[in-house]
Amino acid sequence: MFEYLKKIPNGIIGFLPTLLLAIVIYVVGFFANKAILKLFAKGTERSRMDQTVKKFLSSVIKIIITALVLIIVLTVLGIPMTSIITVLGTAGVAVGLALKDSLSNVAGGVILLINQNIKVGNYVEIGSYSGTVEEISILFTKLATPDNKDVYIPNGVAATSAITNYSSEGSRRVDMVFGISYDNDHRKAVAAINEVVESHPLILRETPPFVRLSELGASSLNITVRVWTKSDDYWTVYFDLIEQVKEKFDKENIVIPYNQLDVHMINENSGAN
Repeated sequence: MFEYLKKIPNGIIGFLPTLLLAIVIYVVGFFANKAILKLFAKGTERSRMDQTVKKFLSSVIKIIITALVLIIVLTVLGIPMTSIITVLGTAGVAVGLALKDSLSNVAGGVILLINQNIKVGNYVEIGSYSGTVEEISILFTKLATPDNKDVYIPNGVAATSAITNYSSEGSRRVDMVFGISYDNDHRKAVAAINEVVESHPLILRETPPFVRLSELGASSLNITVRVWTKSDDYWTVYFDLIEQVKEKFDKENIVIPYNQLDVHMINENSGAN
């Protein structure tokens, strides 16, 4: 064993302590990074800082600390700082050109934070995707869809897309249309819907509900219903109204029509002998 070690060049043996020190610094930096992020999360736990800003800053802190640890490790290994700066500068230009989309995502994340169009916990629609905002990181915005899927939208796309925020206001309007048969009295149907609306505990009373005959359709009389509720109660009220109005119509013998086709048969031979 000792004879084998003697064959190892003295330079490599002399470099081992430096290499071990660099490894120790990297490991310590790795755990220090986690500890700092935990301290940051704990320190801002009771603050009034928005959750969106917290998550974004957390991702930025993680990247900065990782970069600093790598620079320290390279310095310990004996690589001159001027060389590191030169390499970083050259690599920065190359990486900047190669990762211009990623840089646009970083800029997009900053824009989202500054404008505060969306926040963590908001239910939003970005492009063709809709869901609850769970996180705005340095590169992506994470949405949790109603069917329990995670969608990651690049911040550059999110910042330049049309955003519909359903949670920015405390209340939201539920719009519905109910069709009834021409054989039914529309005033009776309007009164039945009003009874359902007035008895629902989640419908807000500050803005009077709107229930009116709105269209003489091809096969039905259409009644428009507009009521207001808290944003969090939107879907509960939506589905409740469908179920409860259907039950009310059944009790009042109000018919919900369906498309029908009347076929008239003409006998071409009716005039023949």
